[in-house]
Amino acid sequence: MRIISGKYKSRRLQAPKSLPVRPTTDMAKEALFNIINNLYYFTDLTILDLFSGTGNISYEFASRGTLNITAVDAHFGCVKYINAISKELDANIHVIKSDVYKYIEKSNAKFDVIFADPPYDFELEKFEKIIDLVFENELLNEDGVLIIEHSKHTNLENHPKLSYQKKYGGNMFSFFESAEQSEE
Repeated sequence: MRIISGKYKSRRLQAPKSLPVRPTTDMAKEALFNIINNLYYFTDLTILDLFSGTGNISYEFASRGTLNITAVDAHFGCVKYINAISKELDANIHVIKSDVYKYIEKSNAKFDVIFADPPYDFELEKFEKIIDLVFENELLNEDGVLIIEHSKHTNLENHPKLSYQKKYGGNMFSFFESAEQSEE
């Protein structure tokens, strides 16, 4: 995996093969960050990276100057790896080992961007539960967005908080905002 842009641009990271991960492809990640770049100033953001895996998305935010990043994953190996790379890069990534659903239910923090990359084989109900919990617990700041990466075979089009979707190869990014935002 490679960091696309920012102060760590072109830096290659090799995650242990033992981690149960599927990092976002460079093409999809570059497209995603182009969208985010048009919406926000990276230095001003608070980020929540759910199902963070290797930390690929967190490193990309850190490389672009984001200072407030929280990465959540339930796998000890993933948490250990993100902590090690964060220290190596001198990136300010707060890593939490937790079940994502439990974290969302108990958190009282607010974020500008919440990125979730759950396993592609999740049932539709599990994807919807992420969306519902984020909005029920009001984890997004005003003008915040929840972005879920998923397979093109997972259909999230009927969720009322869906704002828009972008497809890149077999990957989809679905963007969710409060109803008030999407009407503006």
